[in-house]
Amino acid sequence: MAASYTINSISQAHQAVGLPPPKHPLVSLVKTADFRPTIDFRGLKVVNNLYQISLKQLGCGNLLYGKNSYDYEEGTLVFTSPGQVTVFEGAMPTNPELDMGWTLAFHPDLIRTSGLADKMSHYSFFNYEVNEALHLSEQELKTIEDILDKVVTEYSQNLDKHSQNLIISNIELLLDYCTRFYDRQFYTRSNLNLDYVSKFERLLTRYYDSKQEEITGLPSVQYLAKELGFSSNYLSDLLKKETGKTAQEHIHFFVIEKAKNKLLSSNSSISEIGYALGFEYPQHFSNLFKLKTGCSPSEYRTLN
Repeated sequence: MAASYTINSISQAHQAVGLPPPKHPLVSLVKTADFRPTIDFRGLKVVNNLYQISLKQLGCGNLLYGKNSYDYEEGTLVFTSPGQVTVFEGAMPTNPELDMGWTLAFHPDLIRTSGLADKMSHYSFFNYEVNEALHLSEQELKTIEDILDKVVTEYSQNLDKHSQNLIISNIELLLDYCTRFYDRQFYTRSNLNLDYVSKFERLLTRYYDSKQEEITGLPSVQYLAKELGFSSNYLSDLLKKETGKTAQEHIHFFVIEKAKNKLLSSNSSISEIGYALGFEYPQHFSNLFKLKTGCSPSEYRTLN
């Protein structure tokens, strides 16, 4: 079992990479070129309890970004949320001073009493995999770094009653721009994404054709995402951008269409149909069917 190391504070993160104490206890922007790790992270499980946004250079280190060509290569943003585990593989960089990357880290306590805390769940890219990172154009990178300059300015000077709010507001602005840039990335890869939409639909068909629902029940977003090589959040966002429906909504639509066919083409009871579709409880089937169609399975059968 691999050894693990847990980071619970900004100060601890600074110590781990050989940096002096942070200027602010809850937020810090550090340059990769300044890292002088006091710990050998190779093969080490690092449990990070901070939010982090990191700029990586393509071809730097041993982080993989998938097999597809990318639209922009000025830099790649990787997002991690508290509790995520990362492992650095391969040799440690021999010339860190040549790396122009950086990491913005902030503790959940920084935003806990702000509106941003409730909004964080909407930034689904914090739960994407590394190969689903955000690839930036030169202008997009400049936009991000201009906002970061404001964050650093705020926490580097004497703090006053406005400092906390301005730091949080700028972080929220940065995340909103990242949302826009991800939308651009989905849009510019539309042809590739449409291919994944087709693959997703074929996976659903194959799931039921192979009677997999009899073994594992309803198909889950996690299962389908893994089959396609995505994280659950990224798959849902990709489908939402291309079709207007999330992965879960696609699954429900597919299952309800199969249910309609079974209701009209067989004499099986509602419970039998629910079980046959992979529902653990018939009532869950009836509830979902009514939610999606406006009538119960028995009413649908009677009306048609």
